[in-house]
Amino acid sequence: MRKALLHLKKADPVLAGLIDRIGPYAIEYLEPGYESLAKAIIYQQLSGKVAATIFSRLAAATADGRFMPEAALKLSAARMRELGLSKQKVAYLKDLAERTLSGELDFAALKRLPDRLVYRRLTALKGIGPWTVQMFLIFALRRRNVLPAADLGIRAAVKQAYGLAELPTPAQVEELARKWHPYCTLAAWYLWRSLEEKAGL
Repeated sequence: MRKALLHLKKADPVLAGLIDRIGPYAIEYLEPGYESLAKAIIYQQLSGKVAATIFSRLAAATADGRFMPEAALKLSAARMRELGLSKQKVAYLKDLAERTLSGELDFAALKRLPDRLVYRRLTALKGIGPWTVQMFLIFALRRRNVLPAADLGIRAAVKQAYGLAELPTPAQVEELARKWHPYCTLAAWYLWRSLEEKAGL
């Protein structure tokens, strides 16, 4: 970890300032399974606060407080809609649950695959695009060099930290991030935290 932080601080003075101000890298990981991938799907195109509320409602509606594939199939589509999910996300979560329980989706195997093959495997499933895979790679598979360049939070944090007049495009974020490799995940975490810090979270 020390090597990664030293690399980022040496490569980018702005990131160096964020790292010094925010302190130690303290990302919170999830278990790499159905629940963590389902959580990423739920968080798609929603604010973190709204998504967290919906996820906690789903978990509370299960027998053991865990949103596992069995629970996703047991809950009716109507009940899941009542808890805040869109019709599409209900379909995605149920499809993912079926594929998980059938063994078609092997989470243990994903842990052994390189990032590009995880992308290929997961984006072949309904409702899973690049952003969702990136969240799974970062928070469940613990990959160190993932750059969610299209993430609105990352773009807003870059605009704020680098004093840009406008929100940067994903391509501009990727260009800026050239010097962060091979530790883009750590850079992303500090950028997210800089927004939380500003909001007083």
